[in-house]
Amino acid sequence: MIRIAVLHAGIPEEFPPVESALDEPDGLLAAGGDLSPQRLLDAYRHGIFPWYSEGQPILWWSPDPRTVFATDKVHISTRLQRWLERCDWTIRADTAFAEVMRACAAPRRDQPETWITQAMFHAYTELHAMGHAHSVEVYDASGRLVGGVYGVAIGHMFFGESMFSAVSNGSKVALIALCRGLHEWGFPLLDAQVASDHLASMGAFEIARAAFVAQVGALCAIGGAARDWQECWPVRQANALV
Repeated sequence: MIRIAVLHAGIPEEFPPVESALDEPDGLLAAGGDLSPQRLLDAYRHGIFPWYSEGQPILWWSPDPRTVFATDKVHISTRLQRWLERCDWTIRADTAFAEVMRACAAPRRDQPETWITQAMFHAYTELHAMGHAHSVEVYDASGRLVGGVYGVAIGHMFFGESMFSAVSNGSKVALIALCRGLHEWGFPLLDAQVASDHLASMGAFEIARAAFVAQVGALCAIGGAARDWQECWPVRQANALV
């Protein structure tokens, strides 16, 4: 029988130490609680994130190892570089957060069910309204949203949650633009949570949970002037990513 900590909705309480997370399933730490802004931000600061399906209790995870991007080392293949040189897409930030979340939640050929439940949608749009959650959007020449990515920023750390493509390369452009902008703003890491072949092909790598949590604690503690992502986003053209 799996035994993990049970959290209680509406009650301020600390998460258990991430070292107590299960090995199988990898990183399962706790269940229950709620998706209040305070609890979500506390989770991210400790290297923890929620991930569950409709009908399940909220499940909290901290896998070991953790998958991350160094924001200055995202990989762009030679083929993608050539394609980007001719690309007329534009990039914005925080102009369509809810639309990006909905697109990320839409059923996919290899993933008919979504973990972005209505409760998750409402929780992260609330974080967005508070200035903690952000999106990067990619638009084609006709103004259609063709790709995007969203996540949570605390201090100088960004925690990626999900991305989508409506057409080929949409999510790649969004991810590369996110890394480029974060690097320019002094964010050295982007949390990608768990490994996949697609993420690895773009330069993601794994680090031990202990090292990840230590870096997250330091980066989240860095202060700085609040930015208006919509007005100040530094990467505006896809062909500038080459």
